[in-house]
Amino acid sequence: MTWLIVALIIALAAFGAPLFALIAALALLGLHLSDYESTVLAVEFNRLAESPVLIAIPLFTIAGYLLSESGSPKRLVRVTEALFGWLHGGLAVVAILACAVFTAFTGASGVTILAIGALLHPALREAQYSERFSLGLVTTSGSLGLLFFPAVPLILYGIVVQSLGTTPTAGVEDMIKAGVLPGLLMLSALAAYSMYAAPKRAHDRTFSMRELTSALWDARYELPLPVFVLGGVFLGFFAASEAAALTAAYVLIVTVVVRREISLKRLPSVLREAMELVGAILLILGVSLGLTYVLIDAGVPERIFGFVNEHVSNKWAFLALLNVFLLVLGMLLDIFSATVIMAPILVPIAISYGIHPAHLGVIFLANMQLGYFTPPVGMNLFIASFRFKTSVLTLTRACVPFFFVLLACVLIITYWPGLSLGLLNHSP
Repeated sequence: MTWLIVALIIALAAFGAPLFALIAALALLGLHLSDYESTVLAVEFNRLAESPVLIAIPLFTIAGYLLSESGSPKRLVRVTEALFGWLHGGLAVVAILACAVFTAFTGASGVTILAIGALLHPALREAQYSERFSLGLVTTSGSLGLLFFPAVPLILYGIVVQSLGTTPTAGVEDMIKAGVLPGLLMLSALAAYSMYAAPKRAHDRTFSMRELTSALWDARYELPLPVFVLGGVFLGFFAASEAAALTAAYVLIVTVVVRREISLKRLPSVLREAMELVGAILLILGVSLGLTYVLIDAGVPERIFGFVNEHVSNKWAFLALLNVFLLVLGMLLDIFSATVIMAPILVPIAISYGIHPAHLGVIFLANMQLGYFTPPVGMNLFIASFRFKTSVLTLTRACVPFFFVLLACVLIITYWPGLSLGLLNHSP
């Protein structure tokens, strides 16, 4: 009977059943085989709901959707273009920075490609960038920003690890600090490659102080947001959940009342779209926690630890195997399920090798970032394919050079712990 159920789950997966339904089925099957009540799944949902930091996820998602539906993407692109557009390859740098900032607020939900990629792709083509380079840059940049607060995956990892009660631990505030320098490394490397690969052209934009002043004034309400959110939490003025509430309220007032770019009639539909994404995330989280409970109860982490400890002799070899595993995981599973299911298993093993959970988190998120544009499950590939009417195979080829640049960054992040832990160790 058990094998029949497993075969049915595999068949449902093959026919495209929702991910949460498959995870829930596996969790319920595991509970049944372990002679537990199915109500354990409801208990895990309740435990998730009691997390005080959880409120940050829907609030930041609302803020991100409001920004994407307003004129903020155009203003952000205009500011970055005024600042960097005069450089050789400046427009590519504009794309990278604008996408990273926007992805941090929208949580790499694909909104970045739809909101900003749609603006930048035609501009890149007009500036004589090749079609392949333009598609690769926009698709890849759509996943940048996961290491910067308030990206939802960053918050989620902190919530999951903090709930484990390990020593040392890595809460949301720790992950905020740990992600800054590695995130800047990835942005800088991609910008340097883009400037190197940019076409030589005779009509580079000239720097204009008048345009910069005008662009800064036009974006006067959006520009303080990253400084306000990051600086406030980083310096300890308020917690992540408080920052989320303040950000959502501020963006709502600016977009609806001050700028009036989102009407009161249109506001409910925008909020509904945001909550559909939040609902999907929380549903996946709840059932994934149930599956994690089954795995931990079955002693899976201990068995994996025993196997790894027997065959992997040192920390550096473990890190190499970890990167390979995470790259494959990112190709097959979405980041939210991967975080909730795998973090409780990987954190204790990593600690046994002397790896700080915050460093592990940065490695984890950096690898998952690559998964957003890596087949077969790379969400950004399919969103870009739909938006630019291009085949997934063509987009995959276009992303290859960018993939290797970011992979090199992942290796640096992996083997240089100080990059992740430097700000953490010197925090106020």
